[in-house]
Amino acid sequence: MTPEPGSAVPAGRQELTDLGALKALAQPRRQQILQHLTLHGPATSATLARALGLNTGATSYHLRELARYGFVEEPPAPPTPPHKPPLTPPLTPPRPPRRERWWRVVPGDRRFPPRSRQSAETRLVMGELSRLSYAADLELFERLQRESADGDRDTDANDGEWADAFPYSRGTIRLTLPELRAFFEEYIALLNRYKRPDSEAPNGARTVLTRLLAFPAPHDARRDAPENGPDIAPGRGAETDTP
Repeated sequence: MTPEPGSAVPAGRQELTDLGALKALAQPRRQQILQHLTLHGPATSATLARALGLNTGATSYHLRELARYGFVEEPPAPPTPPHKPPLTPPLTPPRPPRRERWWRVVPGDRRFPPRSRQSAETRLVMGELSRLSYAADLELFERLQRESADGDRDTDANDGEWADAFPYSRGTIRLTLPELRAFFEEYIALLNRYKRPDSEAPNGARTVLTRLLAFPAPHDARRDAPENGPDIAPGRGAETDTP
């Protein structure tokens, strides 16, 4: 049965155990490239170079490394610009246009190995990858906050109903480790339910960035933690059951 309302459920789960693949990801420029392709869709190395302030040679190298490990690929039918006939016939036959290589992100359910199965080198790489990811997420969120503030001052730049599109929840639950794993899989299943190709997105749909961060409380905080902490969701009259 096809899930609704989205239908683009990624193929089977893949655990990234190859240290080379992890190192390919834990590189600042490649993270920027992946972020740009995710937010803006397929692009050429020249387009990425202009957007990220790089030279095309470096961008092409990073794209080849990402493709080597299956993180990006060439679309089966790259976009083609509209044809514009010349104003006057050319004196000599024109050279055939050089084919541009377009790239897109390869979707999939990729998982990192659990810490208990990571080598010391893998943990170092994972630490750098986490640092880059958190920094990129924070930069994107701060950029959106600046745009929202500009919209408050300029009605022409206001996002209208999307100005309220900031669902947020912060709470605590007491779980066993198997329950936490089940909680995570349910979250992934919910994401997949809403995923669909861009061609099937309804009018008014926008790219929405989703992040889940769940972690056990530090040892020195467990004794004082309430059985069930407050669930905070701004905009819904959130209340707290703690002093």
